[in-house]
Amino acid sequence: MPKRILVPVDGSDQASAAATFVAENYPDAAVVFLHVINPAEAGYSAQASVPSFSEEWYQRKKSAAETLFDDLEAEARENGVEAVERVLEVGRPTQTIVEYAEDHDVDQIVMGSHGRSGVSRILLGSVAETVVRRASVPVTVIR
Repeated sequence: MPKRILVPVDGSDQASAAATFVAENYPDAAVVFLHVINPAEAGYSAQASVPSFSEEWYQRKKSAAETLFDDLEAEARENGVEAVERVLEVGRPTQTIVEYAEDHDVDQIVMGSHGRSGVSRILLGSVAETVVRRASVPVTVIR
């Protein structure tokens, strides 16, 4: 039975490397690309208080995610992956990734790491590190 692999993607080179890793090493797997739109990124600027800003911001993020999905899916299919799903969620990335894996019969998570260290890692946290600690399925981190 083929694996169901969750690949969280954010447009970074590291996320692309994770997608490539899965396509090259698990061509028979069902690959789920998950992009999480984090509403906290909308910020609290003066623009954010304009009623149409949040909808416009969300539409831009959604459009960017679809373009990202198109590129990743094309690469996966070039490597022989036939089963590709696209999932767009809104929420906190770490929580959304872990919950999606638990709720959708995911066998493994493969994700990129930004490779931060020192103070920046402490201040900004690490999505990959948090997912590794909280996920109930194996997590492979690509750097």
